[in-house]
Amino acid sequence: MMTMPENLRIGFGYDLHRLEDNRKLVLGGVVIPFEKGLAGHSDADVLLHAVIDALLGASALGDIGALFPDTDPAYEGADSRMLLRETVRRVREAGFQVVNTDATVVAERPRLQPWIPDMRRAIAGDLGVETDAVSVKATTSEKIGMIGRGEGISATAVCLLSRSEQDRAGRTSG
Repeated sequence: MMTMPENLRIGFGYDLHRLEDNRKLVLGGVVIPFEKGLAGHSDADVLLHAVIDALLGASALGDIGALFPDTDPAYEGADSRMLLRETVRRVREAGFQVVNTDATVVAERPRLQPWIPDMRRAIAGDLGVETDAVSVKATTSEKIGMIGRGEGISATAVCLLSRSEQDRAGRTSG
């Protein structure tokens, strides 16, 4: 039987928000010119929310709703990049470093390809990794379901964390 090295952890995140009028569209920390934006308590950046949940899952620190509840007025209209940086701080405090992340945004419109390099740079900066450790892809749902009808946008993300041998040894012996 193959075993996973104890110093690696993988996490998965998912988020979905509906589109509505009179909101700016923010994905991956980048404002995208579009006639609608995502509805939510914060800026509703589904891409960053999926990355945050992947980080929290890999480090077993809960989920975005527990850490940044939508019932807390402090997070109303919050910049999701700030939420991501706070998550990374907590992940590091727990003894982990980000190795890489891979994410996919599902949106019928707008086409996101022109903004992906900016998204990757923003996410890499907030994660404290090189840009080549961040993958962002975009696809459509082929006009199927709420996303296909242009009613919302979703994102998934996976993230790999590592724990240093020194930190792992300290946590298991102490």
